[in-house]
Amino acid sequence: MKRIKGRIIQILPTLSYGDGVSNDALAIDNILKKNNFRTKIYAENIDKRISKEVVRHVNCLPRLKERDVIIYHLSTGSKLNDMLSQLKGRKIIIYHNITPEKYFAGYHDFSATLCREGRKSLPKLCSVPEYCLADSPYNREELLENGYSCKVDVMPIIIPFEDYGKTPSGKIMSRYEKDGYTNIIFTGRIAPNKKQEDVIEVFAYYQRFYNPKSRLFLVGSYHNMEKYLKRLKSYVRQLGVNDVIFTGHIPFDEILAYYHLADIFLCMSEHEGFCIPLVEAMYFQIPVIAQSGTGVTGTLGDGGILLEDPSPLETAGLIDYIQGHPEVRQALIENGKRRLEDFSTDRMEQKFMNYINAFLA
Repeated sequence: MKRIKGRIIQILPTLSYGDGVSNDALAIDNILKKNNFRTKIYAENIDKRISKEVVRHVNCLPRLKERDVIIYHLSTGSKLNDMLSQLKGRKIIIYHNITPEKYFAGYHDFSATLCREGRKSLPKLCSVPEYCLADSPYNREELLENGYSCKVDVMPIIIPFEDYGKTPSGKIMSRYEKDGYTNIIFTGRIAPNKKQEDVIEVFAYYQRFYNPKSRLFLVGSYHNMEKYLKRLKSYVRQLGVNDVIFTGHIPFDEILAYYHLADIFLCMSEHEGFCIPLVEAMYFQIPVIAQSGTGVTGTLGDGGILLEDPSPLETAGLIDYIQGHPEVRQALIENGKRRLEDFSTDRMEQKFMNYINAFLA
């Protein structure tokens, strides 16, 4: 039997089912166990669907020793941000970014408060970790700007690609496939920072001037963002655009179905720490068009088209050009496939373990 190495624990405010930060923590847990570390996840809020064998409440934290390693996932405001400095052990922060509160003001006060408190915590924690990992170059720059003087490496979110090979929903596939429509998709929770209104505006131009036989899938939960959803639906009516589908929170097999149906992935998000859906789109071989900036630029790289403040009409024309030129479409798909290799499970596992082993050494 291989020797079990030292103890590494992960702590995060919330471990939920399906979100990027939680999936990252679960993937790291699997990697550490595979490499014979004693490890456990502790969280303040825990999704009931996740086994207690995987995660425990932070109140159950064991008595930590100086040689123990704490990996803390920083992504929001939480009392854990203040607690971290009081814990014994060597500390690593994984920074997933914290959305500025301005995006949630007037839509959901509690979300705005969490973001405000999280952003306040960011500079206060700068002297706490011995080492940091950031999801993207953008997140790394934010840490440096906030006074983090320890070593900061870029470690993309670890994505469970094996899940994407599962069977898509037959109900959704049969409803929309092979009907001659061009399907444009954006996935991500309905939230003001993701600028779904800009996606809708581009789609309105595309449908009006280029292709009336087209539809837009906006795939994502609108929980706590009902006010924003109401404004988006009002905007759809104002523009007179048809076939805009808000899916809300849906099962995973339905998300897969929408990806299988998509012809173009359009991201106009204004603030992202990493943006997992870009990688998902590349996995499903969907040409990607995205507004450059924040975490989007570093994640997409040369795997798609990065926009520098084009007009909605120009973007609509770009979609039409890609759809009308199969060789351009295929070139974008090939670029996405090459970029996707940078996020492969084996490569990410090796990269993470190289960072951890170097830190321990």
